[in-house]
Amino acid sequence: MKILIKGGLVIDPANNLNEIMDIFIEGGRICRVAKNINHQADEVINAAGKMVIPGIIDMHVHLREPGREDKETVASGTKAGLKGGVTSILAMPNTQPVMDKPASIKLLKEIIQKTSQSHVFICGAITRERMGKELTKISTLKKLGVVAISDDGASVDAARLMLAALKEAKRNKMVVISHCEDKSLSGNGVMNLGAISTRLGLRGISRESEYKRVGRDIALAKKANASIHIAHVSCQESVELIAEAKKRKVKVTAETCPHYFTFTEEALLDYNTNFKINPPLRGKEDLEAIKNALKDGTLDVIASDHAPHTESEKDVEFEKAEFGTIGLETLFAASATALVHSGLMDWPDLIKKFTLNPARILGLDKGTLSVGSDADIAIIEPCKEWVLKKEDIISRSKNCAFVGTKFKGWVEYTICAGNIAYYAK
Repeated sequence: MKILIKGGLVIDPANNLNEIMDIFIEGGRICRVAKNINHQADEVINAAGKMVIPGIIDMHVHLREPGREDKETVASGTKAGLKGGVTSILAMPNTQPVMDKPASIKLLKEIIQKTSQSHVFICGAITRERMGKELTKISTLKKLGVVAISDDGASVDAARLMLAALKEAKRNKMVVISHCEDKSLSGNGVMNLGAISTRLGLRGISRESEYKRVGRDIALAKKANASIHIAHVSCQESVELIAEAKKRKVKVTAETCPHYFTFTEEALLDYNTNFKINPPLRGKEDLEAIKNALKDGTLDVIASDHAPHTESEKDVEFEKAEFGTIGLETLFAASATALVHSGLMDWPDLIKKFTLNPARILGLDKGTLSVGSDADIAIIEPCKEWVLKKEDIISRSKNCAFVGTKFKGWVEYTICAGNIAYYAK
């Protein structure tokens, strides 16, 4: 299929592009990026007044398949991602079975091949069953196409095991994605530890439970001279540790999620379980620290940490509810609203957090509009306002913290591998 995108503001941080241009697509690839292209095409998209960006890479997604298809599937999750401009997903390994051995990886690869609506890459587990006791065969996972390893949802408590994982990942040219949580400190907490948790009578999760583990894992990465990526950063102290490590040239990168720079712990005052997230929503000073860290580059990536759960798992007493919120459909809009339309960041800086940076961290040939690259593209109406309604969510689960939120920034088209995969009619 030949597609011609005309007159859009093309923003591609990988090529320092930020100007009005046309893009011609043929055979699933970008064939030309220039002004005034007049090639014949099967589809001509008028992008005047719109932004044209590389397809978003969401490097932290729980697709739940195999094992919990009642929450989400590869098909439903990738379809939800396309609505949000996401063309590449890193699927986290806490499925049933866990992505810790060849049989599991092969099963998921078959599901992806048969049902995926976009590109899905696999994150393998660091340890067997994510139990923190024995390393997986990381070199075997690499040979099967796994692009990163993580025990996400659990931290590797044994420092010697985490160090061994970092060394083995380095040998295999992979990144370790660290879920930083010391369970001996977070315990059975359900929200941020502070005045509000006391007021609500809910058990708290200290910031220390996150940042102490961030500090430890950065130190281990330095010792191994290996790359580490810190997942879902939520508090000021973690930001400070990451910034200091970067100054010391430690190979550390980090991500946060839109809920951490949009909401604070005050969102939990009415016990809405859609705001029950791990790590939890923190205080105002943490929110500001996260925003500033995105602006100055301390935080490299914005990911959704899309965590779908059934109604029955969320519509229960707060302490019994599952942790997590979905975010594939709102990743771009929530970030644009909070960071660009507020005046904090410009479009190229924001788009870099979705495209070039995650591609580099994961070693993917994605996140660019270079000639010859896969035609993965999102076309955005940057100033269109809309409100997220629960009934409009296309993810299989509806547990979204952003329901009722007014956004500014609308994905009109998503093109994946040269095909129009989503169009907002």
